[in-house]
Amino acid sequence: MIFESHAHYDDEAFDEDRESLLISLAGHGIDRVINVGASLAGCRATLELMEKYPFVYGAMGVHPGETEELSETGIAWLREQCSRDKVVAVGEIGLDYYWKEPEEAVQKRWFERQLELAREVALPVIIHSRDAAKDTLDMMQALHAEEMGGVVHCYSYTKELAREYLNMDFYFGIGGVITFKNAKKLKEAVDYIPLEKILLETDSPYLAPEPNRGKRNSSLNLPYIAQAVAELKGVSREEVEEATSRNAERLFSKVHAS
Repeated sequence: MIFESHAHYDDEAFDEDRESLLISLAGHGIDRVINVGASLAGCRATLELMEKYPFVYGAMGVHPGETEELSETGIAWLREQCSRDKVVAVGEIGLDYYWKEPEEAVQKRWFERQLELAREVALPVIIHSRDAAKDTLDMMQALHAEEMGGVVHCYSYTKELAREYLNMDFYFGIGGVITFKNAKKLKEAVDYIPLEKILLETDSPYLAPEPNRGKRNSSLNLPYIAQAVAELKGVSREEVEEATSRNAERLFSKVHAS
């Protein structure tokens, strides 16, 4: 069975077939899903999905691109939700300099605050970092993120930077980009990262792997990602699926074993 460690099934891209798609996952070998909050509204929708589907778990957090909406009132609400049994992480949180808004100072303020929240509630973090490699690592080291643990979602940096995250005992979320022909840097990193530190994810509805690149992504595409990792590691796809599921259970310890 496969553990989907990062999806956004609250996204409007699934409005027409969300229920039928989610119900179909078990029949395709996907037995657990973490739906990851990216905004306060997304977190509320995630809570609804958690309540409706036994195999869906949640992460509570605000994506750097949405941090202008945050306040201490919002942080207090997130803290309250983190006490729920099926909320397994704080995320996705981090820095994203690809977009110019919110300004970097705003993103950093709320990244730090949400890292502090994870420490307060004793949950691992799901890190989003795009075009912000140095600042992300610097902040995580300064705030001792290794004490909370977590995963660098949609890892896209070098194997040299991967070494720094391995020193912090972090995991790496590997998604559809690993199947792209031009993903040389990522493939070198995944070849370097031990299998016991890799999680499978789709970031649905984004970043569908080959052969479905450019289409709406879903957890049904996880076998393509597992196969690409297997080829780099010289093991079977089944070994990758089993190992990454164990890894996810270890990191997200509130998730019930399958």
